[in-house]
Amino acid sequence: MSAATAGFVHPEYLIETEELAARLADPDLIVLDSTTHLIPDPKITYTVKPGREDFEKGHIPGAQFVDLQADLSDNTGRHGKLRFMLPSPAAFAAAMGRFGVGDNSRVVLYSTTAPQWAARVWWMLRNYGFDTAAVLNGGFQKWAREGLPVETGPAKSRPPARFTVRQDRGLMVGKEAVLGAVGDAGVCTINALSHEQHTGTGGNVYGRVGRIAKSVNVPAATLIDPATGAFRPAADIRARFDAVGAFDKKRVITYCGGGIAASTDALALVMLGHPDVRLYDASMSEWSNDPSLPMETGE
Repeated sequence: MSAATAGFVHPEYLIETEELAARLADPDLIVLDSTTHLIPDPKITYTVKPGREDFEKGHIPGAQFVDLQADLSDNTGRHGKLRFMLPSPAAFAAAMGRFGVGDNSRVVLYSTTAPQWAARVWWMLRNYGFDTAAVLNGGFQKWAREGLPVETGPAKSRPPARFTVRQDRGLMVGKEAVLGAVGDAGVCTINALSHEQHTGTGGNVYGRVGRIAKSVNVPAATLIDPATGAFRPAADIRARFDAVGAFDKKRVITYCGGGIAASTDALALVMLGHPDVRLYDASMSEWSNDPSLPMETGE
C-alpha cells in the first residue's frame, strides 16, 4: 500500500506510477489507454472523438489503445442512439482477447485526461468477473510529468489471448432498477455530474434539465486532486460520500450523462469498501429523454 492509497479498503484497484514503471517487463501485464474526448455539440449533446492521436504522440511503453465506443461498447443498435452501452459478454470477451488480455493477465488502465475513461473499462472488467485490474493513479499526465519512459507511434500488436467471462455480476442496471430506487430508503442514487447539471442551472444537457428524482450529488471531478490528477486521500473522498449518506444505505446506484463519470464514483465507493454498488449504464442520456421518468431541479 502506498501513502496515496492509505485508508482505502481496496487499494489494489489503484496503481501508482512508480509501481507500474517497475512492472513494465512483466509478460502478464497489459496496459490499456482508453482516452476519449467529448466535444460539445448542441445538436447531439457531444461528439465522441477517440484519443488515438494523443496515444500516438506519447504513451506508456507497450500500451494498447482502446477506442471505447468502437471496441468496448454495444454497437448492435439494440440501444438505439445510446452510446457507450455495455457490450454482451461474448463481444466483451472477444475485444479483450484482441488486446491480448487473457485469464492470467494483470491489466492497468489509464487515460490522458480524466480517470473516468479508465474507470469505465475497469468497471466493465469487474462486471464480467475480472478482478486483476487497476487504474493508474494520476494517469498519463502524472506519468509524463515524472519523466517516466514514453513511446510514440501506433501500438505494437500483442498476440491474441483467450478471455473468459467468469460471471455477469449485474453491476450495470437499467431504468427499471433506478425507478424502483426512487424513494427507496435502502438505496442511495448518486449523480456524478457537476453541481450545475444536478440542479439544472448550467452545464451540458442530455435532454430535460436537472437530476433523477431523489438523487444526491457527488461530482466525479471533486474526487480528483486538480493539481496532480490523482485521487484525493481516502478520508477526503469518504467524507464526500458520507455527506450524502452513501454508506448509510445498503445499495448505491451511480449515474451521470452516459455511464462514464459515474464509473469514477463507483470505483471510489468500491475502494472505500461499500458492499453493493451499481451503475446506471444509460444514465441521463436515457432518463432525461423519457418524460414518464421523474426528475427534479434546484438545490
